[in-house]
Amino acid sequence: MAKAGDELVNPVTGLRTVFRKTAQETSGELLQVSESYFLEPILGGEVVLPAGDVPEPFVDADDIADVAVAALTEEGHAGEIYELTGPRLLTFAEALGEIAKASGRKIRYVPISVEENSSMLAEQDVPAEYVWLLTYLFTEVLDGRNAYLTDGVQRALGRDPRDFADYAREAAATGIWDGGR
Repeated sequence: MAKAGDELVNPVTGLRTVFRKTAQETSGELLQVSESYFLEPILGGEVVLPAGDVPEPFVDADDIADVAVAALTEEGHAGEIYELTGPRLLTFAEALGEIAKASGRKIRYVPISVEENSSMLAEQDVPAEYVWLLTYLFTEVLDGRNAYLTDGVQRALGRDPRDFADYAREAAATGIWDGGR
């Protein structure tokens, strides 16, 4: 069971969920989320990424956490492999559109090449290992190999995965994308 201070980082999107309360203490409340890598560009109204227009199976970090908790605390998960995705494929432009709609803000997606992104990160003194990892991940995204949906959340939890639009609305309700205004 997650405890206050624990965090979960999505390795593809960089989204970070920090548990501010134990799961029991939340009793259905939205846990505070920090978008780390994407927050500043979202607040600035422009997200520049080399993600192209390939749809991705965005998965909610809470679904990841719920599956992890279930797999570690409940019977019946031994030997199972759960590949987790959201319920629909979205391009980064569509995902940002969901955030814009939920937050009532204008957020523009600007596609760039993987090479341009790597150069931009290097100019910002991002460590070479991180540049390499992001280059690899975006290369994988652009070739479309990850563009499929799975039933992992359903099999592990007996429920459908959360939709990105639901995540965007709940996160917007916390004021996270208002930039402290």
